[in-house]
Amino acid sequence: MYAEALKDGRKIFAVAPMIDWTDRHCRFLHRQMSKQALLYTEMVVADAIIHGPRERLLSYSPEEHPVALQLGGSDAGKMTEAIRIASDYGYDEINLNVGCPSDRVQSGTFGACLMRDGAHVASLVEAMKKVSPVPVTVKCRIGVDDQEPSEVLPEFLSRMISAGADAIWIHARKAWLQGLSPKENREIPPLDYALVHRTKRENPNVFIGINGGIGDLTQAREHLAVMDGVMLGRAAYQNAGLLAGVDDLLGSGAAAEGCRPEVDWWALRDTMMDYATGLIASGGRLHHVTRHMVGLFQGYAGARRFRQILSTDATRPGAGVDVIAAAFAAVDIPSGVKWLAS
Repeated sequence: MYAEALKDGRKIFAVAPMIDWTDRHCRFLHRQMSKQALLYTEMVVADAIIHGPRERLLSYSPEEHPVALQLGGSDAGKMTEAIRIASDYGYDEINLNVGCPSDRVQSGTFGACLMRDGAHVASLVEAMKKVSPVPVTVKCRIGVDDQEPSEVLPEFLSRMISAGADAIWIHARKAWLQGLSPKENREIPPLDYALVHRTKRENPNVFIGINGGIGDLTQAREHLAVMDGVMLGRAAYQNAGLLAGVDDLLGSGAAAEGCRPEVDWWALRDTMMDYATGLIASGGRLHHVTRHMVGLFQGYAGARRFRQILSTDATRPGAGVDVIAAAFAAVDIPSGVKWLAS
C-alpha cells in the first residue's frame, strides 16, 4: 500500500486512532462518508488480544476496508503473538503506538514513552515485520519531555527506516509525560509542522504522514503539498461530514477549495438505520451507533435539534432506529446542488 503510494505519487488521508471514539461503529459511519480514507481502530493492547475477548476487540464490518489495527505494547513476544492472532481478521495494516501519553499507557512502558528508546522501538518493528502479512507502520510524536525534537526525530526516524517500517505517521507535537493530561497533550505543546515537513523533504523515499491540529480539508490539502499523507483526529470525528470531501480531495482536490460536496443524506440515514437494527438485534444499544453521528450536520439549519434528539432520545432504554429517522427529519437538508458553501 505505502510503497505503491510513494511510487505513484498517491496521497493517503487517514482518520486517526482515538481511544473511546474510533470503534467499529464509528468506522462504519466514516466509511459511508469516504470510500478512500484509511481508518484506524482504537489502540488495542497486545495483552488484551492475547488474553481478552478477541472477537469483541478485533471484529469489524467488511465495509470498513481499508482499516488498520493500532497495537499498544513494548514486549516483542507479546506484540508478535497479537499480530498472529489478529492476522485471521484481515486488517490492512498493523500500526505501533509510540504517541499515547496517558498514565495507563506509561505504566505499561509503551506509547509515547517509547520515544526515549528508539533502539527498542526498532527491535519491535523488526519483530513485528517478521510475522505480519501486511505493512507495519509507526505513529509517533516529535519527542517527549525535555527532548529536542530537531535532534530526536531524525535519529528516531532513521532507526524506524532501518528496521523496515513501511510508513511513519508523525504527530507534530511533543508529549509531556508528567504534568499534562492526554487532552492537554493534544492542545498545549506547540505544533511544529515545519520540522515534520523538513523531515519529509530529507526523506523523499520514505512514506511520512502528518497528524496533529489539522482542522479541515483546506489545511489537509496544504500539508499534502509536502507530505505523503495527512491524518485527522478530532476534526474528523467531531465534524464527520467533512469526510464526504475526502475522495474529491484525493482526486480532483475540489473539496479543499472551501466547499463541501452534497451528501445523499437519505441514503446515509437508511444505511445507518439498517446497521443499528442489526446491532440492536444482536444485543447492542442504539446509542452505541448514534453517539458517533452527533457531529454530522455542522453548519446546517436544524443541526442543533439533530444533536439534541440523538443525545437524549437515543440513550433511553429500548430506543429504536426511529430516533435516527426523527433526527434526520429535523435537519433542513438542501437538494439539487452539487457543491455547498462550507
